[in-house]
Amino acid sequence: MSRYCNVRKLYLILPGIIITIQCVAQFGGKRSYEFLNVPSSARMAGLGAVNVSLANRDVNFFFSNPALVTDSLAGVASAGYTFYVGDIGQSVFAYAHDFKNIGTVSFGVQHVGYGEIQGYDATGQETGSFKSGETALVISKSHTVGVFTFGVNLKGVFSSIAGYRSSAMLVDMGGTFRHPKQDLTIGLVIKNVGFVLSEYSGTSETSIPFDVQTGVTFKPEHMPIRISMTAYNLAKGNAYDDPNEEEDDPGTLGKMMQHVNFGAEILFHKNVNAVIGYNVLKQTELKTENHGGGITFGLSLKIKTFDVAISRTGYNVSQASYGFTVAADLNRMIFKKKTL
Repeated sequence: MSRYCNVRKLYLILPGIIITIQCVAQFGGKRSYEFLNVPSSARMAGLGAVNVSLANRDVNFFFSNPALVTDSLAGVASAGYTFYVGDIGQSVFAYAHDFKNIGTVSFGVQHVGYGEIQGYDATGQETGSFKSGETALVISKSHTVGVFTFGVNLKGVFSSIAGYRSSAMLVDMGGTFRHPKQDLTIGLVIKNVGFVLSEYSGTSETSIPFDVQTGVTFKPEHMPIRISMTAYNLAKGNAYDDPNEEEDDPGTLGKMMQHVNFGAEILFHKNVNAVIGYNVLKQTELKTENHGGGITFGLSLKIKTFDVAISRTGYNVSQASYGFTVAADLNRMIFKKKTL
């Protein structure tokens, strides 16, 4: 009985956690494994959390679109951590390696820990604390043919909530088109196609967070800025469901804009870049009466073989998350461009 109450208590808490830590989740926690939509790096968080067209900039970007990491990032390893509310946090590790016979393959681990949660029985008495978390193990492969790059992610997803566990096997399929003369990239990805391997319990029904995303990234000639626009949640007609039904109808255009994320990379120097993002859906979900939300920004510095990125994601006037990612070119440090 106490175990059941622990799980029930956690399900009351998790929707609030998910809304706080991720940038693209719905209210109410209608789907499982929503942590897969949390940005994988500080740079991605600074861009507004959703981008499928900024190619060869960050080894972590294969989490968003497997076609975004190609041979130019082979040998790059990355580690990052994001601080959310309380002791909730996300750890991400990524690495791309050039294998002699098959080309570049990327590997990644994404883990979200929800911290320690107090359990209660049916009478409200404490039954002890427990920890919960979710993990994705990812292997990715991309292949370039002319101006097109195609990629596939294979993901093993594992969730543990108060002793109840669920797992799934999912696939992402993505592609990009790079203009042969202009700095223009168009991306498309179909995310989280697959099946549940095991349910939390005999009566639970796990729903996979399927999504279709597309976007474009363009750098105007002679301007130190790269602009991205990404459409996501395209598998759903209405991206935002107001749980209180107090919002005015945003109209057709407003509903369309809730599927859009804007991001920009400001190129101050070849070793110093800033990013900024605006997520319309997040602004709608998390704004307060007198303050907006949805604004993100970050900064990246390249120091010899290291690339350091930090980000701040502002949910509203009082809450924000902070991300930190460090990447290193192991070709220059260890492998010296040798392949296996």
